[in-house]
Amino acid sequence: MFERDGFVKGDVVLNDEEVEILRRELDLVLEGKTVKKPVLNRNLASESSEYGMSMEASETIVQVVNIWMASDVYLQHAANLALCEDVAQLAGTDTLRIWHDQIQYKPPITGGPTKWHQDHPLWPIIKPAELISAWVALDDAVVENGCMWMVPGSHQWGDHQRHLLHGADHMPKHKRPELLPEGVEIKPIPFEIKKGQVGYHHCMTWHGSLPNQSQMKRRAIAVHYMPGHIRYEPVGNHPMNKHVHVQPGELLTGDDFPVVYKK
Repeated sequence: MFERDGFVKGDVVLNDEEVEILRRELDLVLEGKTVKKPVLNRNLASESSEYGMSMEASETIVQVVNIWMASDVYLQHAANLALCEDVAQLAGTDTLRIWHDQIQYKPPITGGPTKWHQDHPLWPIIKPAELISAWVALDDAVVENGCMWMVPGSHQWGDHQRHLLHGADHMPKHKRPELLPEGVEIKPIPFEIKKGQVGYHHCMTWHGSLPNQSQMKRRAIAVHYMPGHIRYEPVGNHPMNKHVHVQPGELLTGDDFPVVYKK
């Protein structure tokens, strides 16, 4: 399923009490009440995004990058054994490091869409394109409150980031469809995830989301995991660049990219 589609739903990995702990900790970080700070804490709508997920000006998505640096609870979450075993198996690796994590919180009514994108092309300092993200919902993520949508099989089509457009209907459009592999269909499907459940996706899978026009919050924590063989290969810039202390071509290791799983 994952190899064919580029995404798959996992189990419920957090019970209600564990979700509540992460929600409370998120509130502390958003309010600036933790001693340590994340790499970024911002509204994607109000500034240009180095992560490629630009927003409509009138809307809100709160993005926190590397909340694990501000919160030991989130570092423990990234090392959750059930998550890490699944990712290691999907990636065919015996070692996982954190590339970075991110919270995306779409508030009720004003939560904006996330533009269609592929992750790895927005991370121009690492190779190969073999990272896997574990996206855990802290609220039920359904169509009404802006769950993610995925395009099955798109992880096998190559880098199309510069040709991806976000249509007025919030569905993906491709500027140069003749560049797509012959016979493929762009058929996005909603990727609804229950509170406490995990969804996994490949770093080349096309994904985006609709606005949250419901009365429900939509909070989630995504951890982007690096298999042990990921190298530092800079061809562009990225907010994590200043945390890198290895030479180009070397494995991306270091305190800011901690090992959270070793088989």
